[in-house]
Amino acid sequence: MKQYLFSVLLSLLALSLSASIRLPNVLGSNMVLQQQSTTKLWGWAGPSEKIKVTTSWDGKTIETSADGNATWQLNVETPKAGGPYTILFEGENKIVLENILIGEVWMCSGQSNMEWSYNNGIKSIKEDFSQLEKLNIRLLKVEKSTSKTPQDNSMGNWTTCDSNTIKAFSAVGYYFGKKLNQDLNVPIGLISSNWGGTPAEVWTPVDLVENNAVFKEASTKNKPTPWWPVASGYAYNAMIAPIVNYNIAGAIWYQGESNRDAPSSYAELMNTMISAWRKNWNKDFPFYYVQIAPYKYERPYIGALVREAQTKNLSIPKTGMVVVSDLVSDTLNIHPTNKRDVGLRLANLALAETYDIKKEGYKSPVFRSFAVKGSTVTVDFDYAESGLMQKGEQPKEIFIAGADQIFRPATVKIKGNQIIVSSKEVKVPAAVRYQFSNAGIGNLFSKTGLPVAPFRTDNWEVDTAN
Repeated sequence: MKQYLFSVLLSLLALSLSASIRLPNVLGSNMVLQQQSTTKLWGWAGPSEKIKVTTSWDGKTIETSADGNATWQLNVETPKAGGPYTILFEGENKIVLENILIGEVWMCSGQSNMEWSYNNGIKSIKEDFSQLEKLNIRLLKVEKSTSKTPQDNSMGNWTTCDSNTIKAFSAVGYYFGKKLNQDLNVPIGLISSNWGGTPAEVWTPVDLVENNAVFKEASTKNKPTPWWPVASGYAYNAMIAPIVNYNIAGAIWYQGESNRDAPSSYAELMNTMISAWRKNWNKDFPFYYVQIAPYKYERPYIGALVREAQTKNLSIPKTGMVVVSDLVSDTLNIHPTNKRDVGLRLANLALAETYDIKKEGYKSPVFRSFAVKGSTVTVDFDYAESGLMQKGEQPKEIFIAGADQIFRPATVKIKGNQIIVSSKEVKVPAAVRYQFSNAGIGNLFSKTGLPVAPFRTDNWEVDTAN
């Protein structure tokens, strides 16, 4: 009898130690894995459970065992772009992931201008409905969720890109991915993890905000709302942390409007967030972002100061910025409807900087330096090799001031990649500002057609009072 009870206990113990293999949602059928890379596969199983993983692209089987925390992880080597393939997971149970492609994977994140989709009124996507299934694009939309602590799984599953699944997916992300798919001729995986209205602190690990006095003070200006989280780290913990094991080529980002009440800390906050993402992915991936569009905010200059901070972030290695002031038809709408050209400009950045397929003038001209000579100011720009041009007879949104700091409309002469600025009312100039306002839209462009980024040559204090 004792021997029988002992056998029963052993059987129960064995059952308690075994469990089915489980995978995080980011690993699933229809996914795209980053090509020619070491890629992690991971999940859960019974403690010490043996797991075999077989990849169909090379027929190799890799074995591992779950640890005492019932987790496991292994690495596979991916080939050049192609597919479809399968991955077989074997333990106490079997899981087969099917219709897997190998290609380029990009994260698309930010607030509502990245989130906005066909369902939000971006109807231009309907023009592509008939050709979507011909494109090798796969979509993963991470469902909105929050957490006080970093999570190991998120909600959302990989799907093919068709006229149904695209309707709720980021329009900017889609147009970005479509351009990459067509120009690189490889499958593209897009992960959309965004939430309208969210400030950048929400997407930054909480300790990096709470342990920085400036960030912590700025975060107090993020007032609670019924529609989106404002607590530092909450979206990062639930919507980014569960994905950091998944190998990506890079990230695109459209956010900043919700940090307008504390623009002075935004540049350093974004630097901190980008560094944290790269560290936790263990990869120094490219990060391309959109400068916020002209909009009539409730207080003067707050939008201009966020744009200025975003321009400063170009000093971060492997970043790039898209300027979209010319794509705005209504400065009373914080969501410009032209998402196609936003996505295309981001894609041109990625094609040039990440994939070395350079299109002439793929960057907007950015202020570099200025020099005062007599009654004129000469302004030089980076990324204006082809020269500058003015659209229309009269210059727009460019002003000049003397030591009195009173800005007056300026005249502009273009000389190659320089502008020479003056005003009869300013005899001894000290500073020039271009499109340095919330809703102003200028008319200076590179000769390749991209708008000059807003700038100011001074660092004078700006009054943002009502």
